[in-house]
Amino acid sequence: MVALTDVERAMLDGESGAAIAKAMDLLIRYADALGADRFVETDNVAGVPGSSPQWVKDYYAADGGDYRAVFSRFDLDSDEVVDVPRMNAFSCHLQGGMDPELWREQGMSEAAHGNFVSDSAQVEAHGIQLLKTCTPYLAGNMPVMGEHCAWMESSAVVFANSVVGARTNCEGRESTSAAMLAKRIPDWGFHRDDFRKGHHSISVEVPVDSIFEWGMLGYYVGDAVQDTIPVITGAISDANLIRHKHFGAAAASSGGVEMYHMVGITPEAPSVEAAFGGAPRGERFVYDAAARRRIYDTLNSVGRSTDVDYVMLGCPHASIEQVAEIAALIEGRKVHVNSALWVFTSRAVKANADASGYTKILRDAGAYLMTDTCSAISQAVPKGTKVAALDSAKQVHYLPAMMGIEGWYGTTAECIDAACTGKWQGRLA
Repeated sequence: MVALTDVERAMLDGESGAAIAKAMDLLIRYADALGADRFVETDNVAGVPGSSPQWVKDYYAADGGDYRAVFSRFDLDSDEVVDVPRMNAFSCHLQGGMDPELWREQGMSEAAHGNFVSDSAQVEAHGIQLLKTCTPYLAGNMPVMGEHCAWMESSAVVFANSVVGARTNCEGRESTSAAMLAKRIPDWGFHRDDFRKGHHSISVEVPVDSIFEWGMLGYYVGDAVQDTIPVITGAISDANLIRHKHFGAAAASSGGVEMYHMVGITPEAPSVEAAFGGAPRGERFVYDAAARRRIYDTLNSVGRSTDVDYVMLGCPHASIEQVAEIAALIEGRKVHVNSALWVFTSRAVKANADASGYTKILRDAGAYLMTDTCSAISQAVPKGTKVAALDSAKQVHYLPAMMGIEGWYGTTAECIDAACTGKWQGRLA
């Protein structure tokens, strides 16, 4: 059973209010289920607190059917509805269901948009940052090495653990909402030194030097090691934030990778020995030309027709560098009459894109730069979509299956060409 400090016992006993007492009760049950014997303090929490579609509020109609009811009954698993104060931890809201301005273009109803606006106002009123993104580290919330966080979103979790050296498990809505109030999370899993050591080795024998290649390698790694920690060596180059973003998202999709070590690249892997930390070494996997070809074929296995009617970019949400690249690739061109191009990013990055003229370049070409969501989260694609082209291994893994459409995986340039010609012409280099 989890041991409580005097401060934690006081919170449970209601000295800081009913909502915090309910949060502590949930976190204690969570810790006991995990086998954690203590909590760690956190002041960096990312989740989706209280927000919900209207049908969830309707389910709690007897409790008032509002944000307060959802946060109490659903987020905190409370046996009663309590008043919800402003959050105590630094808290941010991850991606949601629609773009706040282009919701009509996404096919959303007036009623759904009204609910979205209402929830956003409540989130803001409770002291939660409206980042509305799957990449909080690109929108102002970049943790530091060793910092204990409580984050949802698989691609953000693997980035925080691996690239930054912060510490978080892949949390859920309930645990993050409770942590926003109590500033506590169970001391378990990736919060502990011994859990962060490597399990299996990956030897890379073909050049991995672009976003496209990093995405394919990530997909291979996740499929190979599933939910364990890989230690990767070999022909990896040009590491940067964006490449890590795509690698981690892919590895978390084909498997359940929440942390990886790249020897000489990521902060907890200055050497192979440090990455494994004395832990038993498991299997050795080799990413060679044959493996690369297999992954490419797998990612393109749901593509049949070369008539592309939708191109989606920005999964995980595009950085300003990626938006600039997309704008450069499409400037002076037009999206084909039989196709559509939606690019997804955060509000923070879009503000920069607006100021830099990139949003106008996209709009002039017939494309949209959207925020707050993506097609997988919102399940919104242009009407009549049958075939999509994507530059994200994560998105090609999810979107075709979710929406019952065909999908192609390629470089950003290949996707832009598909948007402007209405045809897929991607080839493995």
